[in-house]
Amino acid sequence: MVAISLPKTLYFLNVSCHYLIGGTSGIGAETARVLAKRGVRIVMAVRDMKKAEMVKERIVRENPKAEIKLLEIDLSSLSSVARFCSQFLLHDLPLNILINNAGVFSPNLEFSEEKIELTFATNFLGHYLLTEMLIEKMIDTAKKSGIEGRIINLSSVIHSWPKPDCFSFTKLLHPIKYNGTKAYAQSKLATILHAKALSRQLKDRNANVTINAVHPGIVKTGIIRAHKGLLIDSLFLIASKLLKSISQGAATTCYVALSNETKGWSGKYFADCNETNCSDLANDESAADKLWTHSRALIHDYLHQSQIHPLPNLCLL
Repeated sequence: MVAISLPKTLYFLNVSCHYLIGGTSGIGAETARVLAKRGVRIVMAVRDMKKAEMVKERIVRENPKAEIKLLEIDLSSLSSVARFCSQFLLHDLPLNILINNAGVFSPNLEFSEEKIELTFATNFLGHYLLTEMLIEKMIDTAKKSGIEGRIINLSSVIHSWPKPDCFSFTKLLHPIKYNGTKAYAQSKLATILHAKALSRQLKDRNANVTINAVHPGIVKTGIIRAHKGLLIDSLFLIASKLLKSISQGAATTCYVALSNETKGWSGKYFADCNETNCSDLANDESAADKLWTHSRALIHDYLHQSQIHPLPNLCLL
């Protein structure tokens, strides 16, 4: 990793959930550890505060100078995301780096409290709302500090599995025939489309903020451990030589977040610390714009019904 020289004012918001932040492992935990070691002040947005406290204690033991704040969030819940953002903004902290790291895989059809399919609600819509509510803070921080703001969306190589005729916003919210792997792949495609659309909008504003998507590699995180079974265990036994360690899985995220080599790069897709190609559908500007428009309309309706302050006009298409 080629890292920039980090000032003491650099703040990093690491968004995780109980599947990725654990007491002993997780890509989110490892990312926080590496950035703390580089002198970055960290806000960890987590669902499981007890496990997050364990992660924080472990990081501080290794690096007593680490500055870590924990705030609670449930990415599957739009109301929880809105509350978190309001709480975060009340602290009036600068925000240089935002890593949308949370992820869930649900083998059975489940719904969020807003009656949205759980995988899509957690892996995409929650991150979408969070990014929208904090983007002005990032733009303002970058302008005042002169330091490029960076947003990283964690995606997956299986984003290439969905076909255009099956990628429907209505079906993503309320699938008729549910398949857990398909739902996960669609959510990871959505995170890349999000990065592509927001990147164009930030460039149009000449904002000193970039957004990119990252494939961490095949890592046996809590997403897999939470769904044990003969088939899963057998597949990982066969593929064990191809699996990445937790630190290897976090490497590309840290590279995109900190490297001088990625300065100014936006709307890209990275794997193994290199820019790489994503699927044709992930590169489809029309698909990205449609997803953005539908997502924003849904979020605006929810915020209006909940009497929450509407989103800024930054990203209207």
